[in-house]
Amino acid sequence: MSGLRIVRVMHEVGDLAEAARGYATLLDTPGEPVGGGRHYFRLDGPILGIVEVAGGGRAPRPAGQDLYLEAGELQPVHERAARLGWLSRGDVHGKPGGEIVVRPWGERSFYVEDPWGNGLCFVETGSLFTGKR
Repeated sequence: MSGLRIVRVMHEVGDLAEAARGYATLLDTPGEPVGGGRHYFRLDGPILGIVEVAGGGRAPRPAGQDLYLEAGELQPVHERAARLGWLSRGDVHGKPGGEIVVRPWGERSFYVEDPWGNGLCFVETGSLFTGKR
């Protein structure tokens, strides 16, 4: 074991106020503004941060990979994502990403995408695949 751990994951956004409202709704927690164009959401584990980069004169870059979050109950999160219009419209192994389904690797999950192209996947507790069967 290296003693290293992930402490924060950042998503770049174009409008901090809009993103903070959306993520607060999606995650069901208000988070907190921390200055420097950032807003942090303290989850169980690493902090999910959003950072507005437009002030630096560039467009936000979407995260290269989806961020996976474990949820005890998917339905309430799914409903909040639907209200925001953030449910994924993409396809995941032949099924709609925005629908709650059991994926080929056994996870019951659904995908969302924020307005800046950052992807998140919500996985139901008890179905999380960790690479061991």
